[in-house]
Amino acid sequence: MYYNENTIVYLNGEWLPSAQANVSLYNQTMHYGNGIFEGIRAYSTNNGVKIFKPKEHYERMLKSAALMHIKTDYTVEQLTYLSYELLEKNGMTDAYIRPLFYLDPNMSLVPVDKTNLFLCAWEWGRYLGDKLLRIKTSSYQRPNPKSCHVEAKTVGHYINSILATTEAKQNGFDEALMLDAAGFAAEGPGANFFFEKDGVLYTCPLGNILPGITRNTVIDLAKQNGIIIHEKFFTIEEVKTADSAFFTGTAAEIAGIGSLDDYIFPMEWNNSLGKKLSALYQEEVRK
Repeated sequence: MYYNENTIVYLNGEWLPSAQANVSLYNQTMHYGNGIFEGIRAYSTNNGVKIFKPKEHYERMLKSAALMHIKTDYTVEQLTYLSYELLEKNGMTDAYIRPLFYLDPNMSLVPVDKTNLFLCAWEWGRYLGDKLLRIKTSSYQRPNPKSCHVEAKTVGHYINSILATTEAKQNGFDEALMLDAAGFAAEGPGANFFFEKDGVLYTCPLGNILPGITRNTVIDLAKQNGIIIHEKFFTIEEVKTADSAFFTGTAAEIAGIGSLDDYIFPMEWNNSLGKKLSALYQEEVRK
């Protein structure tokens, strides 16, 4: 699914067939989860292949690395150039790009001197599909922001996401909605969360969630199109009075939600602000 015998990847300054890209099994990222990754999409446009907001993605990646004491000399411009080269070498237009900073072998719990860069890409449909989602309030909370840097897109944080998604699917749902440490609704395992009530959009503020690039784009599009949007804390009980809801994320893009637990959002998705913003988002990424 992610690669074949013709796939070319980037590893520490070399372009290699994917089968030849090897790492040490003693690397600190594998053993302790200290690594940084991004999820970025490229789209086919009338002006050629366009990577959507590479500057924002790679600025977040470098900020995450700094927060986790991961050393790197790469710049946003270098990473963007390599990403376009990756697409060209694999003949890709619409693609999902996965850059990863992983660390050298080290079995201690201290920063590692050498950071490795791996870049790959594959064709990937919308992560959560196209149908309205049935989601479940998760028993797993987002990490306490005093326990780690929750704003960093760190490899180890996604254990939390795996647990929440697995629990939801094992109970017959499509995805989960997690609370923060204070009990407020926060985000999905791999996407930010919005709901609509009485023609107004709501999403939780930064602090307990990943600062999503798609989230920011949706907020900007809403403001540009006269849609009122509030960033505030809210409970699951408040969400269960909403008219509609949706997830946002690079992999998921904008994914409509049909229900939360036993609550069915009453608004027809095609009449919702989420649907309108989804159309605007597709126009934005293909400009």
